[in-house]
Amino acid sequence: MKKVLIVEDNEMNRDMLSRRLSRKGYEIEIAENGEAGLAAMRSWGPDIVLMDMGLPIKDGWTATADAKADEEIKNIPIIALTAHALEADKNRALAAGADDFDTKPVNLSGLLEKMEALLK
Repeated sequence: MKKVLIVEDNEMNRDMLSRRLSRKGYEIEIAENGEAGLAAMRSWGPDIVLMDMGLPIKDGWTATADAKADEEIKNIPIIALTAHALEADKNRALAAGADDFDTKPVNLSGLLEKMEALLK
C-alpha cells in the first residue's frame, strides 16, 4: 500500500482528500503545516506528498524547498496543491522543487494520474 502524506491546514480539504484516497487504497498521514509536514516526511517516510502551498508556520513553498534540500527526504515526490491557478503560481511551486502541480478544488482523477506517474 502506497503511503500519502497530505500537508493541508484546511480541515474540509484534509477530510475530503484523505477519505477519497483511502478508498483508492492509499495509506494516509496528515500534517497541518509545513513544519509538521517536514517532520512527517522524515519520520513516516511517505511515498508521495500532497503539499498545500498556503500553510501556516511554514508555507508550502518553503517546506518544499527545505524538503528538496534535505538529503534524507529529497527524493520523495511532492505535488503542490493551491487554489491559485495562475501560471506564475505553478512556476513558483515548480521552482521551489515540487515535482508536479495541481489546483484546488482537486479533480481526483487528474490528481491520481499525476500521483501514479510519480510513483512509478
